[in-house]
Amino acid sequence: MPITLLWAVDVYGRVYSLSTAGQRWVRADDMLLELKRVTAGKGRCWGIGCDHHIYLNIMPSETSIRYREETYENQRWNPVDGFTDVLLPTDRWPWSDITGMNPQPLHSFQLPSRSWEWEGDWCVDQSCGEPSQTGGWEYAVDFPANFSPDKKWNSCVRRRRWIRHRRYTAQGTWAKIPLDNPRKPPLPLCDISCGGWEMSDQSGRYPYLWGVSQQGQVWFREGIHPRVPEGTSWEEVEVPKEVAQLSVGPGDLLWALLWDGNLLVRTGLSLDSPTGTSWLEVESPSKEVEALHVAVGISVVWVVTKDYKVWFRRGVNSHNPCGSGWISIGGEMMMVDVGLSDQVWAVGEDRGLYFRVGVTQSEPSGNGWIPVSAQWGSSKEIIPPRDECEFSGQLTMASQGSAPSGNDSDSELGPTNSEHSATPVLESAASSIVPLGGTDTSAPPQEVKEPCSAPQQDAPKTFIPASDSFINSLVSDRDKTTTTQPSITEMPPEGSVDLPPAPVLPTLPATGHDILFMNVDLEGAEAARSAQAVGRSLSDVAQGIGEEDGPVWAWVSGGGCDVEASSQISWLSPTGPLASSLSLTPVQSAAWREQVQQQEHQEITRKPLERSNSVWVHKGALRWWRDWKPHRWVDVGVALEQSTKSDGRKDSIFFVYYSQYDEKKYLQVFINEVTALVPVLQDCHYTFAVYTAERTKQRWPLVLAAPSEEHMNDWLDLLSGCCCECRGIAGTPSRQALWSTTSKGDIMLHEPSLSLEALAHAVPCDLMFWRQIPGHLRCVESNSLGLVWGIGWDSTAWVYSGSFGQKPSPVNPEMHLQTDVRSIHVYENQRWNPMTGYTDKGLPTDRPMWSDESGLKECTKGNTHPPSPQWSWVSEWAVDFTVPGGTDKEGWQYAADFPTTFHGHKTMKDFVRRRRWTRRCKITVRGPWKMVPPIHLSDISLMPCLAQSKMEEVPVWALSDKGDVLCRIGVSPQNPAAQISPLSHASHLEEANSRLWAITERIELCFYRGQYRCSKTLQEQLGIGS
Repeated sequence: MPITLLWAVDVYGRVYSLSTAGQRWVRADDMLLELKRVTAGKGRCWGIGCDHHIYLNIMPSETSIRYREETYENQRWNPVDGFTDVLLPTDRWPWSDITGMNPQPLHSFQLPSRSWEWEGDWCVDQSCGEPSQTGGWEYAVDFPANFSPDKKWNSCVRRRRWIRHRRYTAQGTWAKIPLDNPRKPPLPLCDISCGGWEMSDQSGRYPYLWGVSQQGQVWFREGIHPRVPEGTSWEEVEVPKEVAQLSVGPGDLLWALLWDGNLLVRTGLSLDSPTGTSWLEVESPSKEVEALHVAVGISVVWVVTKDYKVWFRRGVNSHNPCGSGWISIGGEMMMVDVGLSDQVWAVGEDRGLYFRVGVTQSEPSGNGWIPVSAQWGSSKEIIPPRDECEFSGQLTMASQGSAPSGNDSDSELGPTNSEHSATPVLESAASSIVPLGGTDTSAPPQEVKEPCSAPQQDAPKTFIPASDSFINSLVSDRDKTTTTQPSITEMPPEGSVDLPPAPVLPTLPATGHDILFMNVDLEGAEAARSAQAVGRSLSDVAQGIGEEDGPVWAWVSGGGCDVEASSQISWLSPTGPLASSLSLTPVQSAAWREQVQQQEHQEITRKPLERSNSVWVHKGALRWWRDWKPHRWVDVGVALEQSTKSDGRKDSIFFVYYSQYDEKKYLQVFINEVTALVPVLQDCHYTFAVYTAERTKQRWPLVLAAPSEEHMNDWLDLLSGCCCECRGIAGTPSRQALWSTTSKGDIMLHEPSLSLEALAHAVPCDLMFWRQIPGHLRCVESNSLGLVWGIGWDSTAWVYSGSFGQKPSPVNPEMHLQTDVRSIHVYENQRWNPMTGYTDKGLPTDRPMWSDESGLKECTKGNTHPPSPQWSWVSEWAVDFTVPGGTDKEGWQYAADFPTTFHGHKTMKDFVRRRRWTRRCKITVRGPWKMVPPIHLSDISLMPCLAQSKMEEVPVWALSDKGDVLCRIGVSPQNPAAQISPLSHASHLEEANSRLWAITERIELCFYRGQYRCSKTLQEQLGIGS
């Protein structure tokens, strides 16, 4: 993994960088540089200075940045002087660009900024012909024309190109971007953001830069190129309202924050239109609290509201830049930033830096916050304390000590006396240390300095108390104190207290003098964090700060930091030490300080690792049958997004992303609105359909095709699992479950709620969710005892074995092989002709000569396929002689016209005929079904029971394929198969309240079997009469 940098700014405007291969923060070389905000991209970082100028830092590389300036010298031939720079009035300029429209003399070229330097002088480009022969000239008949290095007899004009290179010399340092001249620049800017380098497939794509002025205007930086990293000019982008802050992702996402707390989304961003086309407004995540900050990535959007709550926008994609809803994420942050690979960085409420762990493509919201626990300082330089009153580092050995000058030890209360200036003080390897004690001077409070006034004005105000009131409380108490304290070197070691491990701050050693408490409110550590946010204002603070204590962060940018979920980075460890940003009052008792720090350390340790709401995403590629004409298959991207609430509730959305006329669009289906998921047959693809109540009314489900059967089953299992989770359905089917089958043999199940039949909470039938059970049946019957029987297309009886929710596997003993055979029919149609008799030449209004039974769809033997790819042919096409109504010896049925009733013999009035062709196919699946041999059945009925029934055994009535009425006794949940006994003939039967009804097949008579009761004897079980 390449080495990249994380950039951050503290409240005093100092800029730090942290390498993924290092362990320490490194401050910028320019000690006078003060930035308010930074935005990083690949290999570069932009910043806004306190002087409202834009600064750029290009990462050093082996390849230098060079730009070639060029201009053309143009001449025309005349009979007296030959070729000369005296041109016709209609000619181009003597020195111009390649088009000749703009004058470009050599002296007009200037360096764009101090970050560039010339490499040599102007020279003729010798790439055209031999330099000794042509001198770099190109000849043509006239302007403009095609130039060539060969001079001809009719060459009346010529030109040659002059070039000069300039090199960018500010790599690795912060360079100021010059003002646009003569155009008016959009300064002052209050926010900038760079992105867009992943908008194309080009690996070296340059980023775009956007800015927001203090007047709420949005500006776009033009001309940024790998050879022109600074850009050339600013272009204003119109906005409907005043903008306070914006964020640009690496792709084509741009969100802006309005002053009223709402958000704007820029649409139409592309390579051809880098500034986009229009704005769409999105409301704040909370109606009561306005948004404070927004950050976007490739396909994620994070927002912080003014109550410091973090929100995640779900459903965001280049096809749907506005997203579909907000998810509350745990943690209290002041700002967030999205880096490479959609990794998230944040500045916490305690002014510490945090990283979102667990962020992956499948879980873009992550699962917790951890602190960035890097060390402070650098081996090359010593980071000074915060305005000479913030301290970091640990005391070193006495051999490493040095006596700083009086200027180094000056405090904000005034310079120390000569005694203190000569006091030896130990020096840290990473930071300067100020003596803790000595004779206290009576420096007047009015000499208090205001350090870094400009950065403090730009820092957020909510956490930082008024520095005057806080520091004056310290100073007023300090002025009343006349007790002197020895310096570090004078403290007796026998009275010292052992230093606790980091991040607990070292305690003061006990001396012979009493330590006086200051008149400062010490309730909790919140005041301590606030004290650090404004910085310590006392020079002789009697306390050393540990190495883990560092800058008070105000801004972070991870756009150039390449961190993946599997990256092993030393300063990103959930179990590592926290980068504590506690700042306690300078004079406290050792016992009190240790107790407060331990409590605060436990509080901060729990806070970053707190579990919160999360979002899980599964993406893939499928084919979609387009809803409108012309209907055709379209390659689409799909994504299933599931959000998990803090209470465990889950909510999912299924997205389909497609493009129409180069415009990105999307479809979305809420999983809680899905009513059925079934595989279907369409164009021999592995296809499944997603039904909702609205799409069912329109008779147009969402049809998707997968490249393989395994892929289709995976998506069906995934979607079905999400549907069950959002409805709280889990485990095996309940006894009150509703069972049904589709026309294609799929077994569907609905779990009714307790209020299914309640009038006040009645659920419409089109809103019921039906999940699929493994297996294949033609019909199914069930009752409240949990008994489920079914019949296949081949009249085989099957009984449910009680297993559900497990994937078909040969290892699972409860999943059995289930086979089914059915016949596929096509009809051959003919019309009688007086000349040729019956022929396949019909009238224009007739049905197709090969069709289905209805005659509405053309079906030939060649284009008719099995119901789904799971079926396979087991026979060839043959004439079917078992058609209802009878046939002649060739299988034909006759009628007067289409469509009428067909019969099996020809009459004088029969002008059309048809015959049915059949072919058998077979399916083999695994499901929780056991076969009940040996009699083939055509219909079945189970005795219904109430939910509170204590009945253990029920009879199962059935019809054989020959019309025999059968009854199976002893059927129970423990023995669902039992045994069978014959009765008489019927064609259909139904059972209700211990009464049996049957209908004969031929003369359609209805028979009723009187009330019977269940007992253990066969005679009583079969009833009392008929």
